[in-house]
Amino acid sequence: MIKLKKWVNIDIFMYMKFRFLFCFLFVTSILSAQKYATRSGKTSFIGSEETFEQIKAVNNVSTAIVDSSSGDIAILLFISAFDFEISLMQEHFNENYMDSSKYPKATFSGNIQNFSFEELLDSEKDYKILGVLTIRGIEKNVSVSCRLKKISKGLSLKTNFNVSAGDFDIKIPKVVRNKISQEINIIAEYDLFEKL
Repeated sequence: MIKLKKWVNIDIFMYMKFRFLFCFLFVTSILSAQKYATRSGKTSFIGSEETFEQIKAVNNVSTAIVDSSSGDIAILLFISAFDFEISLMQEHFNENYMDSSKYPKATFSGNIQNFSFEELLDSEKDYKILGVLTIRGIEKNVSVSCRLKKISKGLSLKTNFNVSAGDFDIKIPKVVRNKISQEINIIAEYDLFEKL
């Protein structure tokens, strides 16, 4: 009878030890794989030569997600969500240049190099992002600089870089070639918050 009681106590002890270990590993994996996201990121571009009317647009519904444990980042935006001040520009952009009915979205998938969420401060810090930018179904490897900082319950990401229209087979007619720049300036500003 004494041996049986001892066996039951060991069983309960092992069960409690296993349960504690499982809970610890589960909580650790959740905390270490925290993701930060937004569905209201601001992406804008300027695509005109300085001497002519400015061609610019803003997309305020860009989606972005950052994995705090790895620095992996993914961005998705719908081309038709770019808003222009002049509606005719918006129509030409979607129909003639971007063919947004055939290529409705642009994506970016990459990694923030040497990223550590714990090292982020309330002031901006420079990082490099390596990844693949896909526009009009064409993928290009890119390397861009960005600035990150900690904000309440999340992080802020800002970047400003240029892409060549020719790299993504965006054809600019001769008639407007002196008005539209071959180099398109892209500006992104995202405040990402804990994804629960």
